[in-house]
Amino acid sequence: MSNADSTVTPLKSLAGEGVSIWLDDLSRKRIESGNLAELIENSHVVGVTTNPSIFQAAIGSGEGYEEQLADLATRGVTVDEAVRMMTTADVRAAADILRPVHDATQGRDGRVSIEVDPRLAHDTDATVAEAKQLSWLVDRPNVMIKIPATKAGLPAITEVIGLGISVNVTLIFSLERYRAVMDAYLAGLEKAQAAGIDLAGIHSVASFFVSRVDAEIDKRLDQVGTDEAKSLKGRAALANARLAYEAYEEVFASERATKLETAGANKQRPLWASTGVKDPAYKDTLYVDELVAPGTVNTMPEGTLKATADHGEITGDTVTGGYEQARADLKAVDALGISYDEVVQQLEDEGVAKFDVAWNDLLGTVANRLAGKEAQAK
Repeated sequence: MSNADSTVTPLKSLAGEGVSIWLDDLSRKRIESGNLAELIENSHVVGVTTNPSIFQAAIGSGEGYEEQLADLATRGVTVDEAVRMMTTADVRAAADILRPVHDATQGRDGRVSIEVDPRLAHDTDATVAEAKQLSWLVDRPNVMIKIPATKAGLPAITEVIGLGISVNVTLIFSLERYRAVMDAYLAGLEKAQAAGIDLAGIHSVASFFVSRVDAEIDKRLDQVGTDEAKSLKGRAALANARLAYEAYEEVFASERATKLETAGANKQRPLWASTGVKDPAYKDTLYVDELVAPGTVNTMPEGTLKATADHGEITGDTVTGGYEQARADLKAVDALGISYDEVVQQLEDEGVAKFDVAWNDLLGTVANRLAGKEAQAK
C-alpha cells in the first residue's frame, strides 16, 4: 500500500477503522496485467477471495489461459485435474503478489482463498482430503482453504484447522450456524495444540453472507405488501450481520477462547461476504458503510471497491451500537410471518447449488477447450 499520499480517502478510513479490505475476484488477466498489484498499492486491498463462480467467469473468458490449456491437452489430463491446475496456479501467483502484506501483518492479511470442490459440500471426509490436497498444491503459507459451513462442513473445519491449515469458512447465513462455526474453529485449535502445532500460524475467517439475506427477505416483505413490511426492507441483512458480530465478541471473550489466545491462537475474524448490493434502490456502498467494526474483513467485488473509493461514507463503527435495533428488526420481520430459519436454510441450499452449477459449467468449458486443443494438435 502506498503511504506517500496523506489524503484521507474512504478506503483509507475503512482500513483505519480496523476493517481489512479484500477483493472478491481473481483472474489470470488481473494477475498478469499488474492490476492486482496496483489495487494492493493504491486501494488498500490486503487479500483476495475466490469461489467457483469467479473461476468460471475468469477461465470461461479464456484470457490468459490458452498456453496452459494447450499444455494440459498435450498431457491428456482429466478435466478435473486441468481445472485444479489452472485455479491453483492463479491462487499461487496471487499469494506471491500478496506475500509482503502477509509478512508485514504476521499472517493476518495477505491471504488468498480457494474453495474445495463444491460437489463435496455434504461429504466431510472428502472435504478434508480435498483441503489437504489444495493446501499442498498451492504450497504457500498465505493460502486459505474455503470450506462451506454445511453440517458436513463443520467437522471438516475442525479436522483441517487441527492439521494447522488456515481456513476461510464460507456460506454462513444463520446466527446459529455461525456459532457452530466458531465452535468448530476452537475445537480445531484445541486439536492442533494437542498435536504440538504452533497456533500462531493458524488463521481463519468466517464468511457471513450479507446481500442475499436482504434479496430473499425483501421479496417476502413485498409479498406481505403492508406499509410496515415495506418499511423493513433493506434492514434484515444488516441486522443479521450485526448480531453475528455480537456473537463473535461474546465467543472470543469466553474462557475457552481466551485460554487458546494465551497459547498464541488468533481470533477467527468475521468476514462480510456478498457485499455487492443486489437492489438498485439501495446505495451501492450500503454493506460497506454500515458494517464497519474493528477486526473484520470486507471482501468486495471490484464494482463495490470502486464505489467505496469514490463515495463511501465511513463514519466510524456502525455495528456495535446497533444490537438492540438489529434484534428489533429481525423480530419485526418474524412477526409478519417470515421465518428466519426457513430463509437462512434456503439461502444455504441455494448457495451450495449455485457454486455447484458454476463448477459444472467450468468443467464443461474446460472440457470443450481441451478437446479443441487436442484436435488442433492432431
